[in-house]
Amino acid sequence: MNDTGLRERAEAWRLADPDPATAEELARLLAQGDMAELADRFSGDLEFGTAGLRGVLGAGPNRMNRAVVRRTSAGLARYLKEHVPDATTRGVVVGRDARRLSAELAEDTAAVLAAEGIPAHVFPLPVPTPLTAYACLHLGAAAAIMVTASHNPPEYNGYKVYWGNGAQIIPPHDTGIAAAIAKVEAANRVPLLTVAQAKEKGLWRDIPDALGEDYLRAILGLRVYKRGSETLSIVYTAMHGVGGVWAERALREAGFPRFTPVAEQHMPDGRFPTVRFPNPEEPGAMDLSRATAERVKADLVLANDPDADRLAVMARESGGGLRMLTGNEVGVLLGHYLLTQSTQRARPHVVTTIVSSTQLGDIARSLGAAYDEVLTGFKWIANRALERERSEGTQFVFGYEEALGYTAGTVTRDKDGVGAALVMADLAAWCESRGTTVLGYLEEIQRRHGLYVGAQRNVTLPGSAGAQAIRGIMDAFRARPPSHIGGEAVRAVLDYQRGVQGLPPSNVLALELEGGGRVTLRPSGTEPKIKYYFERKETPAQGEPLARARERAETRLAAFIDAFIALARERGQPT
Repeated sequence: MNDTGLRERAEAWRLADPDPATAEELARLLAQGDMAELADRFSGDLEFGTAGLRGVLGAGPNRMNRAVVRRTSAGLARYLKEHVPDATTRGVVVGRDARRLSAELAEDTAAVLAAEGIPAHVFPLPVPTPLTAYACLHLGAAAAIMVTASHNPPEYNGYKVYWGNGAQIIPPHDTGIAAAIAKVEAANRVPLLTVAQAKEKGLWRDIPDALGEDYLRAILGLRVYKRGSETLSIVYTAMHGVGGVWAERALREAGFPRFTPVAEQHMPDGRFPTVRFPNPEEPGAMDLSRATAERVKADLVLANDPDADRLAVMARESGGGLRMLTGNEVGVLLGHYLLTQSTQRARPHVVTTIVSSTQLGDIARSLGAAYDEVLTGFKWIANRALERERSEGTQFVFGYEEALGYTAGTVTRDKDGVGAALVMADLAAWCESRGTTVLGYLEEIQRRHGLYVGAQRNVTLPGSAGAQAIRGIMDAFRARPPSHIGGEAVRAVLDYQRGVQGLPPSNVLALELEGGGRVTLRPSGTEPKIKYYFERKETPAQGEPLARARERAETRLAAFIDAFIALARERGQPT
């Protein structure tokens, strides 16, 4: 698009923008003649996919803003009316987190739904994402929308869509909704009702507090040990998000009086003043939690991300220090605990993803449980669980993805950081009753089922140029996969874009080594990153201290990672 065409498109968008703030932002860019910035904002539309929408707040179709959300909501509403005949009876749940503009985006969403004749069940206050997912099922809604950017930096926001089964949308609904959005008129012509008009017509229905009470009772029912602990000390952080009041109440009601919140991060604040990147996995994000835990001598640290659908865990080591558990370690702990200690189902079923550790599969097979690996994203976990329940009568026990996402049972059909925190505390209390610790229990599992170590490397490549670079990396490895990495032969190349093990095509590539190592390459679906996942398995020798086996495994893993990074650099790829 030449400069003249770019200016014309930007001016047309500005005139149709219903938000004076973003309309003024575009006017300023046009007056300054900032063509590079305009090109980035108008290089395409913010893509609607299986994660809905997520992007940087700002003016233009390639940003998150009120114009984009109004058009998206209209397209979704019209798609629902076409494909879910009783959508105008069942309605759609609308929830939001506490980020900048979340309240306005949620109100616009509900106002557009109401204008389309679809009742909007609206949470009046910010809520955790799992509560919105729970409400979709509990209210029998046709769909649900959560305005959130999860753990992204403060300049982001997003729009997450659930289908009527309570799980995130998957094909063909994602592409169908995207096609419907593309047909929607300019944002200033999208019909919407005021809140007063919608309430008068019965098309805006505030969700009562009782639904939150029902959710709390439901997740309290997920516990196995169910006795709490008067002595176990737990530190918790909400990471400036919406999980604080929910997690605190759940843990106190579960019998954990020694609960200490990270005071600086306990209340919602969309500015995220103490963390640049409010993701527990990011360097520095857990510093305040660690400091609080050392001050009160906590046994366990639990951290939710800002929309409370993820959980991070730190546990006290026998030597006195705190160790951050990986997402895979938490997944293995919770999966093993729920499979072995809860009331046995006739056909228990656990699910993880192709970039998570393979250890849960080894555990499931040894215990006679059904097991699945699915594509990355909890939408695939939830929908696979539903599919096998219908077709085979399995009972879903647990699912996880290594990016700190976990769910126990069927209270929600999405990851639930509050429910997972409750089950992890229950596990810790059970360990204490046995005279051991969370890390002691992990060692028991690793001695029985093997010591799996893993790591992840992310390369952030923002903007349209970054997206092109990420495509180039994937295309290059796909076209010319290495025969060796660090002297070890690559025994298999799994190209998930061509479909592997019956899974839908996905832009993921896995390289498996003769020595048991594996690296998986995947562009992030929600952030401008390419992700590399590494894993190795080590078998501790009889009587060998696990610390020694772990050191050996970590050394081999580090050498594997270094060899892969060196290979990528030789090929001229960003690392």
